[in-house]
Parts: sequence; C-alpha cells; structure tokens
Amino acid sequence: MLLIHCPYCQEERSELEFRNAGDAHLVRPANIAAISDEEFEEYFFLRDNPKGLIFERWRHMHGCGRFFNAARDTVSDKFVMTYKAGEPKPDLHPAPATSATVETYEATEGDAR
Repeated sequence: MLLIHCPYCQEERSELEFRNAGDAHLVRPANIAAISDEEFEEYFFLRDNPKGLIFERWRHMHGCGRFFNAARDTVSDKFVMTYKAGEPKPDLHPAPATSATVETYEATEGDAR
C-alpha cells in the first residue's frame, strides 16, 4: 500500500483516501469554443505516457477534499514529492554530474610546455 503525503493536511495517508485526477500543469485554451476539432482532441484526449518522472493532480477524497499536485516515478510507483495546487512545477532533474576535473595552467615566460 502506498502512503501519500497531503500538502494541506500535512499527513501521510493511505492511497485509498486519494483519487488520481490526471496530468498536472495542463494549460486550457483561452477560447476553447474557437479551437479546431484537432486542437480540441489534442488538449482533451491526447496525453503522454512516459516512463519515469511524471506530474499528476490528485485529490484527497476522504480527507480535506482538496486537489494537489504530485511528482511520481512510474517505474517504481513512488511519490517523489507532493505540493499545493497553483504552485509552479518543480525542477526535479538534477544537473548532470561530471567526474572530470579541470586543471588550470598559466604559462610563464620561458616555459617549454
């Protein structure tokens, strides 16, 4: 059983108290009545299904009832973090680690390197 942290209640609760509400951070078209059928299909029905880190909306149905966002790894099904609705999407991709060290060298007069 998964434990999910509600950012409003500030508690970890059983996954049975929560419901998934789809992708987080979707931008609704400004005038949805004016878009083409293809654009509507793209917005309303088509979603990515990546392997790895995804951002989702969740609702604490049997608790505070509020919507929040979560970053979840689809491979391990672990929740990386949860955060309140309306907060910006966090940058969870760490900078690539480099193992090379850089040496600086200053040439001096008469140096035959």
